[in-house]
Amino acid sequence: MSESTNQHYQVLARKYRPATFEDMIGQEAMVTTLQNAFKAGRVAHAFMLTGVRGIGKTTTARLLARALNYESDSVDGPSVELGTLGKHCDLIMSSSHMDVLEMDAASRTGVENMRELLDGVRYAPATARYKVYIIDEVHMLSAGAFNALLKTLEEPPDHAKFIFATTEIRKVPITVLSRCQRFDLRRVEAGALKDHLSKICVKEGANVSDEGLALIARAAEGSVRDSLSLLDQAIVQSGLDGADVSGEQVRTMLGLADRVRILDLFALAATGDGKGALTEMRSQYDDGAAPEIVMRDMLDICHEVSRAKTLGIDADFDAAPDQVKRLQDLAEALSLGQLTRIWQMLLKAHNDVRMAPAPLAAAEMALLKISVAGQMPPPELAAQIIAQMKEGNFTASVSDAKVPVSDKGSNNAASSISEGPAPTSNTPPNSTSLPATSPATASSGQGPTAQASAPIMAPQAVEASKPNVIFNSIEELVAAIPDRQIQLKSDIKRYVRPIRFKQGSMSFEPAEGAPVSLTGKIVTALKDITGELWIVSPETSGGGETLNERAKREKAEQDAKDRSHPAFSHPLLANAKLIGIRTIDIPDIDNPSGEPTSDKSNVIDGNFGEDE
Repeated sequence: MSESTNQHYQVLARKYRPATFEDMIGQEAMVTTLQNAFKAGRVAHAFMLTGVRGIGKTTTARLLARALNYESDSVDGPSVELGTLGKHCDLIMSSSHMDVLEMDAASRTGVENMRELLDGVRYAPATARYKVYIIDEVHMLSAGAFNALLKTLEEPPDHAKFIFATTEIRKVPITVLSRCQRFDLRRVEAGALKDHLSKICVKEGANVSDEGLALIARAAEGSVRDSLSLLDQAIVQSGLDGADVSGEQVRTMLGLADRVRILDLFALAATGDGKGALTEMRSQYDDGAAPEIVMRDMLDICHEVSRAKTLGIDADFDAAPDQVKRLQDLAEALSLGQLTRIWQMLLKAHNDVRMAPAPLAAAEMALLKISVAGQMPPPELAAQIIAQMKEGNFTASVSDAKVPVSDKGSNNAASSISEGPAPTSNTPPNSTSLPATSPATASSGQGPTAQASAPIMAPQAVEASKPNVIFNSIEELVAAIPDRQIQLKSDIKRYVRPIRFKQGSMSFEPAEGAPVSLTGKIVTALKDITGELWIVSPETSGGGETLNERAKREKAEQDAKDRSHPAFSHPLLANAKLIGIRTIDIPDIDNPSGEPTSDKSNVIDGNFGEDE
C-alpha cells in the first residue's frame, strides 16, 4: 500500500456516516416524526437530541440543518428528501457553512462564550434560509450560560433554529428542555447492527465471519460508531492477503471469553463448585480474557437466565440453539431468589474488579462468594428455615441444583452440594435433604458444620408422630385448616388463584388486594398440618379462579338451572322469587314402619307474587 493511500485513508465511521435520513438505522420513529413535521410545515424552532455515544446525534443535527436550508433547482423550501445534494449541503456536512454555527459546549462552557454565540442571532442569514445553531454536549454548559440562552431560546427570531445534542439529558435544566422538541435516539439492536456491518464489509471487500460480526455488534452496545471502529480494527486482523477473519480472532481482539465457557463458569459458581469455578476462571484468564469483561459477561448470562425463568417459552435469545438449551436448563435448576442474589453479587463484583489493584484476585473472590451462596437453600426458604431452627428441630430441603455443563471445565458443578440421607415421604419432590446433626454439635462448630460442603446443618428431624397428610387440591387444604384460623381460610378463598398444586409444592397468582404475608402463612399452615416444609411460589400471572369466584359462578349456573324447572312455566309463578329447590323423602303409606322409601319428590320453596 502506497504512502499516499495511507495518508488519505478515511476511517469507516466517517466514510459511512449517513448522508440522508433514510441511511440512518434503528431510528425509524424519529425519522417518521421529522418527515411528517416537515410535510405539514410544523417545524419546531429548537430540537434536543439525546442518546448514548456514537448513536448519531451530531449526524442528525447536520441532517436537520441541511433539511432546514435545503435548496435545489426543483425544491425551494425545507425538505427531508436529501437524496440529491442541494446548494448548501456540502458546506453544511463539512461544518464550514457560515450560517450553520457549531459549538462544542464541553470546551466552551462559560456565559461569555454563549453571549458571543448569540450576538449574531438578530442578524439575518447571509446565504441560507435559516441560521442554525448546533450545540454539542449541551449539558456541559454552566448555569450562567443556560440562563443567557433561555430568553433567546424562548422567543427566537423567525430566521433562527437551535439544535442541541447531549448524552446526559438529566443534566439539562428543565427550563431548557421545556422549550425544545425532544428526540431520544435509540440504541441500535444487535441484529440490525450486524446486518449494517455485513453490508459495509461487502462494499469494502472484507471477509469477516458472521460470528465475528455478531461479536462486534454485541460489544458495541448499540453504538453505530463504536461498531464501525471495531470493524475497522477487525478487518486488519486478516493481514494483507485478505484472508477471512474468524470469530476466534475477533474474540481475541476484543478480549472476550468464549460464551460457552462463560456459561460453564456461571453454572459452576451458581451450583456451589468453588474449585471448578476458580479453575475455569484461571484458564480463561490465561487464554486472554479480562476479568472485568468476564464479570460483565456473567451479568449478561444471569440476566438471560432470569428472563428464561420468568418468560418461559416466550423468552427470545440471540444465541445458538445449544446455548439457548443451556440457558433454559439453568433456569429450571435455579429459583428467582437465587438468580437475583447472584445478580447482586455479580453487580458488586463488576465494580470491585474494575477498581481492584489485582483484578483476577477480585474476580476469583467474587466467584468463591457466589459458590458459597450456591451451596445454600434458595432465599425463598430462608425465613421458614430460620423459624424452624428457632424451634429447635426442622426438616429442611434445597432444590436439586444439578446443572448440565459442557466438557470444558469441571463436570462436578453440582456435586459439592452436601449429600444427606435419602429423601423420606415428608421430603418435597426434586429435593435433597440436608444432613442432620444435634444442636450441641452445630453450636460447638465441630463435625459437619465446620465443613464448607455442608452449608446448613439441620437438627433432629420432625417427630415421627407428625401425620403424613397428602393434599391433592387447594380445596382439601382449606378444609384441613383449623377453624381457629378462619382469617387464613377466608384469605385463601378470596386471594389464591391456583396454578400448580402437588404434594410438597404449590404455586399461585395472588389476586388484587392479597395480604403481603399470605405466602408465609400458607407455608406455616402446611408445615403444621403435614409436617413438611412446602415450597409455595407466588407468581405474577397464569392463575385460575379463586375458590370464592368459582363458588359464585357455580351458584349462578345452579340458579339458572333451577329457573328452568317446569314449575316456573305456570303463569301464576311469573313473578315468583326463587329461594331454592330441595329434594325430600316421601313416606310410603303402605309401609307401616313409616320409614322412607326410594320415592322422592322435588319441593319448590319460594315467595309468590311481588318480591318483598
